[in-house]
Amino acid sequence: MKLEGKVAYITGGTKGIGYGIAECLLEQGMKVAVSGRSQESADAAVKSLNNPDKVLGLVSDVSKLDDEKKAIAAILDKWGQLDVVMANAGVGHFAPIDEMEDEKWHQMIDTNLNGVYHTLKASVDALKKSEGYYMTLASLAGTNFFATAAGYNATKFGVVGFTQAAMLDLRQYNIKVTTIMPGSVASHFNNNEPSDKDAWKIQPEDIGKLVVDLLTMHPRTLPSKIEVRPTRPDLK
Repeated sequence: MKLEGKVAYITGGTKGIGYGIAECLLEQGMKVAVSGRSQESADAAVKSLNNPDKVLGLVSDVSKLDDEKKAIAAILDKWGQLDVVMANAGVGHFAPIDEMEDEKWHQMIDTNLNGVYHTLKASVDALKKSEGYYMTLASLAGTNFFATAAGYNATKFGVVGFTQAAMLDLRQYNIKVTTIMPGSVASHFNNNEPSDKDAWKIQPEDIGKLVVDLLTMHPRTLPSKIEVRPTRPDLK
């Protein structure tokens, strides 16, 4: 894919990994729509990315299909096409399963798992037209289970399975589909405030560079599932 002038949509793109991906795609000459759950966060991201002609800030809760449909409609209305979708929005709550709050369990299911479905459902017709690329941001927690993470593991295992099956469904339309499964990332996930203490972790721009590499890979080759982790976790 030649990236100059292409259009991308990144859910949860107002900060963290999504924001890092947006920065990298803008550097490649792409137009980028980022969504958050408030107008304030969307506006702040647009201002910070400092490229108003090529950035669109949207308000969308991925747990609601109608929100995602409206977001895709706004992108098509502004730029007339959609070439890349990154389903990045996610939340995490961690507690032993006997202590997990019902509300938090359902928030993870609705955002992390239902959200990737809603984003694809809303964008798939546009991606068929562009023969585009759909990606999900999963986690190493989508293959490695651990205590206190039953809910989070359930959603990320689901995201990995969903994305791999969708890949098989959609490749007949020349849509490429990949899930990226990072380990520890220096982001705002789980109320973390990135600082120097996170220097050993994967940085958001590292994921952004990976996305660029995927988009520019020869179309005959599809890395459909990618695990990525810090090189030296012992440095934390």
